[in-house]
Amino acid sequence: MNKSLRKAVIAGNWKMNKTPTEAKELIAAIAPLVKDAGCDVVACTPFVDLSSAQEAAEGTNIQIGAENCHWEKSGAYTGEISADMLVSMGVKIVIIGHSERRQYFGETDVTVQKRVRAALDAGMTVILCVGETLEQREQGITSELVAMQTKIALGGVSAEELKRVIIAYEPVWAIGTGKTATAEQANEVCHTIREVICELYGKASADGITIQYGGSMNAANAAELLAQPDVDGGLIGGASLKPNDFAVIVEAATKG
Repeated sequence: MNKSLRKAVIAGNWKMNKTPTEAKELIAAIAPLVKDAGCDVVACTPFVDLSSAQEAAEGTNIQIGAENCHWEKSGAYTGEISADMLVSMGVKIVIIGHSERRQYFGETDVTVQKRVRAALDAGMTVILCVGETLEQREQGITSELVAMQTKIALGGVSAEELKRVIIAYEPVWAIGTGKTATAEQANEVCHTIREVICELYGKASADGITIQYGGSMNAANAAELLAQPDVDGGLIGGASLKPNDFAVIVEAATKG
């Protein structure tokens, strides 16, 4: 695969961290460290932080994204946020299907597909998360499971719309545990995902889609992971809250 056909994307997933004031401070600390990045830099923040983060990111190369959206435009869905609401704020990127949404909040492959559809219909770019649990890896069904998740999530997505999809491989067993897939394991699954895209959309789409690794990528392991031919970036959890560590990861992606 030719990495020159696609751009690396390093996206921070802040999860349930930072007040609006703290969000401003964090973006202000990160911005000068990543100003010369040769990759796309994104910070996906809690809903309450979006406006503050956008304000702090104005004039920088940092894009601000959201961590989730609902599949309906409006309605009786207490506590939910629609894609149209995000777009009205100027937010253009959203994470869909993160393993924590699946694990703690009942997200399924079907609801992930519906959320992907809603975000794309609203004109957004989607960071679509797929990945297996430790039990599923030990059962030897990682490839089949990740392929199925990818196919279901992309149901009804056209080749043109696929240009606004980034896929993040997130092994559930490596998120927030300190465990990390080896560079070879990460690349193997990212390659599997690329093969699924090739099967569904053709080689040009497979060559062009950005596939991130999202299982505890940090300052220490980023360079090795990002050197893999099918790893085009990272969806970064804890390290995205540490400006210097996040900057090291962005630099590794720039060198890629």
